[in-house]
Amino acid sequence: MSPEPCPEPWLDRGTPPHHGAHSPDRGRGSSRRANAGELTIPAVPDPFRFVFRVRYGECDAQKIVFNARWAEYVDLAATEYTRLLFGSVDPDVAGLDWRLVRQLVEWRAPARFDDILVAEVSTMRVGTTSFTLATRFRRHGEPDVLVTAETVYVAVEPHRGVKQAVPDRHRAALDAGAPGAVVDQVGAGTAPGGRA
Repeated sequence: MSPEPCPEPWLDRGTPPHHGAHSPDRGRGSSRRANAGELTIPAVPDPFRFVFRVRYGECDAQKIVFNARWAEYVDLAATEYTRLLFGSVDPDVAGLDWRLVRQLVEWRAPARFDDILVAEVSTMRVGTTSFTLATRFRRHGEPDVLVTAETVYVAVEPHRGVKQAVPDRHRAALDAGAPGAVVDQVGAGTAPGGRA
């Protein structure tokens, strides 16, 4: 019996990950499931941070952020992260386009209207044609993680939309990350200890 075809042809199946600053050899490998399916996002010292406020329309009847909104928050944070890394999110300027092919979100605690949230974004791994970003959400000034997300993007040629290898300059930027960089949309400044 032949193996089933890959349900997600965009993903790098069987391709070893890039061995750079974010490889398993450096303590930041792929996510691991710890207990009962729990997603473990490796901690990164001084990650890129995106600071924003929860709006009223993003909450549901339970008066908490509606679950589907977290994917939007991940997209906003990843956009700012890649804008910083690649110089632009316009494919013609960046020289690369990318598409989401897989996302795993884990909720630990809710956020509510008017909360100031901090999304910490880092590169987990870079494959041949894809890269994986990790995102953690916390309330501004608080240590507890509310939500984690692991998102896989595939690199595509900007005008034809076909899968391509991650170019060397983009690979280097993803591997370096943006330690300490903050995009603050609410003017929250930093919390005690210098953290946004």
